Amino acid sequence: MKGTNFVKKNLLPLLILALISFFAGCQEESSLESTEPRTDKEAMVQIADEDSLLTSFEPNYNEDGVMDIIGKVNTPIYPVRVGQKMRLVNRVLDINVQGDTAYGTLTKTFEGTLFILAKYDSASTEPDTLIQKPFTSTITRKLIFIKIANTEFPKRNWVLAAVSLPEGGTNTPASIDITKMTVFLPNGDTLVINSPNDYYLYRQWGFWWRWRNFPVVPGNSQLTIRVELTSAYEQDDFVTLTFGADARGMHRAKKRFVLVSSNFNGTAYVKVYEQTFQTHQYRGFFHAILNAMPGQVVLDDSAPVEQESWGIPYFVRP
Repeated sequence: MKGTNFVKKNLLPLLILALISFFAGCQEESSLESTEPRTDKEAMVQIADEDSLLTSFEPNYNEDGVMDIIGKVNTPIYPVRVGQKMRLVNRVLDINVQGDTAYGTLTKTFEGTLFILAKYDSASTEPDTLIQKPFTSTITRKLIFIKIANTEFPKRNWVLAAVSLPEGGTNTPASIDITKMTVFLPNGDTLVINSPNDYYLYRQWGFWWRWRNFPVVPGNSQLTIRVELTSAYEQDDFVTLTFGADARGMHRAKKRFVLVSSNFNGTAYVKVYEQTFQTHQYRGFFHAILNAMPGQVVLDDSAPVEQESWGIPYFVRP
């Protein structure tokens, strides 16, 4: 009798614990099902939205809070600081599923404002005007997903296997065109990009998914970027690099490219710009964003914004 009471006494807490675990499991499963994407496309959109490589673009494309240019800006109009604030207003992911592979085009539309803090009087020691120029920019990127399972939950069935580099700019006809970007990495490797949307970074399966053909650099290391472009104007263009921002927009920095050479080919000026930047010590995914504008965009208070943008992601390791 004593043994029976002992079993009952000790079994009761176990039964209660089992019931609690059961109901908690049901609630967790119910919560999971309520947030789980219902279609393959919804799953791919969510996968792209959560990928650290892709999400590192916008904090660097948006220069809100950082209008400083590292290096002197010496131009006739005397702009002191130039920066752009970008707001994402539309995002579309077009998907073409072919068997176990899905090809996507991610298009993001931004409303931007270019801020130019300038002075009209060359003798003045302080800026005396803030010019604001609204513009619209569209950035595209290609994505490749592969199917790895056939569960009832679409998000578990697909992985993001490859992404292209981002490119885009203003929708108006531009008088500036980036034709080539060369990235010199600290280990001596060189990346040559002629068309960002055709330049893919691939994710390789091993013990875990990892990116292949992807810039992984040590903290506090230097990278050099050479930019080749054509411009309708002889004067220097306004070519900048924004980099280093994390998901919260912290640690953002900006540098202006230096003109290396300029030659007229009969129809346009073929120019080469270079700049070196140093990564910070913080680990994670980041983007270096190249923005190129004709000089008069920042030298003329009435000139509309014409801009072309390319991006290159990189990973900083300790």
